[in-house]
Amino acid sequence: MKKTMLAALLLCSVSGFAQIKMPAPSTTQKISQDFGLGKIELTYARPNIKGRAMLKENSELVPLGQLWRTGANAATRLYFSDRVMMGGKLLDTGSYVLYTVPGKEYWEIVINKGINNWGTDGYKESEDVVRFKVKSAKVAGAETFTMQFANVQAESIELHITWGQVAVSVPISTNVKDRIRAQVETALSADQVNPSVYSAAATYYAEWEKDYSKALENITKATAANPKAFWLFLQTARIQKELGDKVAAKASAEKCIALATEAKNADYVRMAKELIAKI
Repeated sequence: MKKTMLAALLLCSVSGFAQIKMPAPSTTQKISQDFGLGKIELTYARPNIKGRAMLKENSELVPLGQLWRTGANAATRLYFSDRVMMGGKLLDTGSYVLYTVPGKEYWEIVINKGINNWGTDGYKESEDVVRFKVKSAKVAGAETFTMQFANVQAESIELHITWGQVAVSVPISTNVKDRIRAQVETALSADQVNPSVYSAAATYYAEWEKDYSKALENITKATAANPKAFWLFLQTARIQKELGDKVAAKASAEKCIALATEAKNADYVRMAKELIAKI
């Protein structure tokens, strides 16, 4: 009877222990960043220094000159939903592994196809897609390994890698201007052009081509199709200002104020007044 009770107690103890959940030593972070006409997804694990030596010759953490998984646990992954440029090479859509080889002044960035690798296990140099170097920099101490996207522009972005007192910036670029131009030209050449196309075309010509004459031509068609759209008149005023037509720009801004006031949109009233103050 005693043996039976003891066995039951042991079984309960084992069962209870199996249900204990504790924080992972290196937590996983997933980041999704819109970029260009697509997005980039980053998945990596974030170790802490915990007083250990790092980024030195044969150090416990990230020894210099050796291939690193760029994080902890499984190899760090990057997914691109659209084509990008890294290290002067075009990368097609899909998933890749990000490895690095840290150095004293430069880090080698390695984009590899081994998406099923656990850390550096299974790494094959033959699966490298591109290798290139970036300069490292000294920063304030960071206990937790961190990666984040920064300086997000229409056709360029940076992946920042920071740990301890070292940081590197990995440039990524894409080409969307040519594709946007093709979309605009196709949409404008349709037999029946949707009025919203004119506003988008005006934005493209103003922001990407700096062709304010074409921008004005298209925004004029947009306002003609939607004469109550106060936001379109603010866009018109901005284009006219760039063309140097102060009188027309002020008139368009005042039109925006009147329509936005009627629509009870204080933001556009404020923005139009700010534009008039700059004319």
